[in-house]
Amino acid sequence: MKLMICIMENYYANEVERQLKYKGFRMTELASTGGFLRKGNTTFLFGVEEKDLEDLRKSLQEACLHVEKQKGKKRSVSHRYTSFIIPTSPALIPLLQGQ
Repeated sequence: MKLMICIMENYYANEVERQLKYKGFRMTELASTGGFLRKGNTTFLFGVEEKDLEDLRKSLQEACLHVEKQKGKKRSVSHRYTSFIIPTSPALIPLLQGQ
C-alpha cells in the first residue's frame, strides 16, 4: 500500500473530490488557509494499492481537465497539483485500514 499526498489548488478540489469518490477512491481532505505551498490549497491523502496508483494519477488529471473544460484554466495557477507517493511499512497498514 502507498500513501499519496496531493496538494491541490482549491479551484480544482471540489470536482476532484466528487469524481474520485464516484470512482471508489477513499481519501481524507485537509483544508488549509496558508503556509504550505501558499494560500488557497486543499490537501488530499489517498491510501492506494500499488496496482491502482496509475489509475489514481490518471483520474486526478481527468478531473482537473474537466474543471478547465467547464470553467477555463485559472491564469494565476502555475500547476494544478503537486503529489508525493510515500511507501507504507507493513506495521502501518492496519492503521490505514482502520483496524
